[in-house]
Amino acid sequence: MSAEQVRKQQPLQQPNREKQVKVKVHRKKWISTGEKFLYSIASTAVIAASLYMVHFSSSTDKLNRDIQQAEQKIDAQQSQNENLAYQVKELSNPDRILKIAKKNGLSIKNSQVKQAGKVTN
Repeated sequence: MSAEQVRKQQPLQQPNREKQVKVKVHRKKWISTGEKFLYSIASTAVIAASLYMVHFSSSTDKLNRDIQQAEQKIDAQQSQNENLAYQVKELSNPDRILKIAKKNGLSIKNSQVKQAGKVTN
């Protein structure tokens, strides 16, 4: 091979040595920083409102259960009071009182026995 042939082949074998500059492409962000801030505030507000609603609902339910229990106790007490009032009427029957008095040896001078009324102040 001659020198000319070598020179002709040499440029073909060597790649271009030009400087390649890397260009950095700035892509536009999908969500900007301000939007992220607004979204975080809005989501925090929604979560706080949800928690408040759940708390309020549970406290309302607890209050309703307490009211129902109080009403049940009141109904039970009223029925007990009615039963006791009926027993008072039965026990204060004049015939019953006369039988107990005669049984214990008491004599009644006047045959009229009256039921005592309620004492009022």
